[in-house]
Amino acid sequence: MPKYYEFKVAGYYLYFTSFCVIECMHVHASDRKLTEAGLAKFFVKENGETVLQNRGILTDREISKIQDFIQDNYKEMYLVWSKYSENKFYNGNKE
Repeated sequence: MPKYYEFKVAGYYLYFTSFCVIECMHVHASDRKLTEAGLAKFFVKENGETVLQNRGILTDREISKIQDFIQDNYKEMYLVWSKYSENKFYNGNKE
């Protein structure tokens, strides 16, 4: 389960799974156990904006902090993503 970073953002790890690289670039935010229960999922556009697919247990404030972080770091994050997937950024279609 590749993490974008080893540190947490707003209390959550940002990662993706080897099973989900068939979709366009996205970011899961989950607790220290990296469990599916309660996770949030953000699809990332080529300008760094995100589309929230699932908020999980995250508060509006946590979501905002993570979206801001992704906006500021999406190019670097894409380099990690592209090592595992040939799929590009979100364009309104999840594939």
